[in-house]
Amino acid sequence: MKRIIFTIAIGALCNTISAQSLNARFKDGLKIYLNDDSTRYIKATGLAQIWLRYNDNNPGSTIYGTPKKETFDVGLRRVRYQIMSQVNKKVFFYTQIGVNSINSLSARKTGIFFHDVTAEYNAYKNHLTVGAGLSGWNGTSRYSSSGVASILGLDLPVVQEATNDVTDQFVRKLGVYAKGKISGFDYRVSVSNPFPIQNAITTVATLPATGTNTAYYSTKAPELQYQGYFMWQFLDKESNQLPYMTGSYLEKKRIFNIGTGFAYQKNAMWYRTATLDTVSKPLQQFGIDIFYDSYLNKEKQTAITAYASFLNYDFGPNYLRNAGVMNTANGTNTSASFNGAGNAFPLIGTGQVIYAQAAYLFKKDLLGKEGTLQPYVSGIYANYQKLKDPVMVYDIGINWVMGNQNSKISLDYQSRPIFNTDANGEIHETKNARRGQIVLQYQVAF
Repeated sequence: MKRIIFTIAIGALCNTISAQSLNARFKDGLKIYLNDDSTRYIKATGLAQIWLRYNDNNPGSTIYGTPKKETFDVGLRRVRYQIMSQVNKKVFFYTQIGVNSINSLSARKTGIFFHDVTAEYNAYKNHLTVGAGLSGWNGTSRYSSSGVASILGLDLPVVQEATNDVTDQFVRKLGVYAKGKISGFDYRVSVSNPFPIQNAITTVATLPATGTNTAYYSTKAPELQYQGYFMWQFLDKESNQLPYMTGSYLEKKRIFNIGTGFAYQKNAMWYRTATLDTVSKPLQQFGIDIFYDSYLNKEKQTAITAYASFLNYDFGPNYLRNAGVMNTANGTNTSASFNGAGNAFPLIGTGQVIYAQAAYLFKKDLLGKEGTLQPYVSGIYANYQKLKDPVMVYDIGINWVMGNQNSKISLDYQSRPIFNTDANGEIHETKNARRGQIVLQYQVAF
């Protein structure tokens, strides 16, 4: 495995355009100005994130019935294209299309679909802008709406995307939103129509015929969902033209923000009581977080990035969802572990979550014309009601930044826990049974 990673890294080095050249060519991106003062424009961007991965599969994992202790795969984590236009002084139009999470187990000829289609009107300066469409103007926390091109680590904090592909389309919903900036205060609020779980791409677990005191998503017509996120920006101000928040500015800005957010949907969940009554329950989320990103030495262009969040999720009693990003297996011997197949683990549930990440950016010419390095760490610590032990997942990695975010290689190791059900029906972590995965990602963007 080490030889494979080393060979790929050397190949990328030999074929990479210098960071200096890339920065010059991508200064303004693919942008066409529509008037002389450059206030009206059409802009296009593209992005691909390609994964080469080794995964130590969860116990009992299978691929179409064949036991697989480990998996090596190549996948397309994301392919995205954006077209946006400042139509006039007041009107902004934005679209994004693409695909996510394609590996050898995915359905063939997976179609490109719309992630975003929004139109918005700046009603009063930048204090109030209103818009509508298919969008990711989400609440709860900063990375409930992540900017995928600027992710600090290998992947975005999926633990903050609590309804991803259950009642949304990769965190997007159809609805209306308002946003604005007033001095250092930045806000967003939205009202949206969640998608029914019946038309989800993958099957969503529903209330079984037996069992009590465990919540599931309701199969009734969904109620409106209300979301909001509010932050105070103490230093430089971040753009709110798009909903997606930056993971790392690579010393380009000095940012210090404190934020808080929520999400609420009436009757989103239901469960059966001990007396066999079916009770509806709202989905309720609350989050608070802090983000700091700043250069340390402006001349050397060294920088630090740090983020921490606390999340309180209430999906009803004992709700828990296992998930694995671009899963490496599609079957399992269910008695082997509670996690399920491949790289899945208990990701989202009723309870409290702490998520944090941090990175250090070395000086700009650490590798000469080939850029610099940015080592990072991130971690999830979650206490979920259904589990007797906390979920602890951590990532350790390094970004080789060759052309800002336009050309970047990331090498990441992730460690996840394995849970099992004991004779009393309680779910505990099995000590000394953790599994890991190594991913080499190449990101190219324009």
